[in-house]
Formats: sequence, structure tokens, C-alpha cells
Amino acid sequence: MATTPETTFPVTVFAASWCPYCSRLIADLDRADLPEGTVEIVDVDAPGTESISEWIESVNDGNRVVPTVLYSDGTHATNPPAADVIAKIAELS
Repeated sequence: MATTPETTFPVTVFAASWCPYCSRLIADLDRADLPEGTVEIVDVDAPGTESISEWIESVNDGNRVVPTVLYSDGTHATNPPAADVIAKIAELS
């Protein structure tokens, strides 16, 4: 398995601008009015994200699926609904 990306946020959303599921998750999380510093959004198409793409593929049966969400406890979720992410944030607090 590829190395898990490092993050200092409780939730890191690996997303792409062309992905409607990513846009929906990000918009729903924005509407949830979460505390500053809770969620980090990482553009998987940005230069230098090759190792992140490798990790995403390693946790999604070889597929580069976005959004893939990494939680600070090391767990992850693929294309989760915002309600699940918000519940996980509460669990991590």
C-alpha cells in the first residue's frame, strides 16, 4: 500500500475540480459551517500530487476515485455523504 498522506487537519478531502461529487461534498461541508481548520481540500490534479494519487488508488482497488476523504485517525472513506463526514468530525473531537 502507498504511504498515507500527512495532514494536520481532522479531515482532508482529496478532490478534483471536474468532479461533481467533489463539488457537492465540498459545498455541503461549507454549508455545515464547521470550525476553521477542520477540513482541508487537496486538488489531486495539482502539480506534485502524484504520491497522493498513488495512495488514493491503493485504498480504492486501483482506481483513482475522488472524493476520497482521509481522517486524522488514519481511516478513510470514498465518496462519503457530508453527514458521514460531519459525524466523523464529531467523533474525532
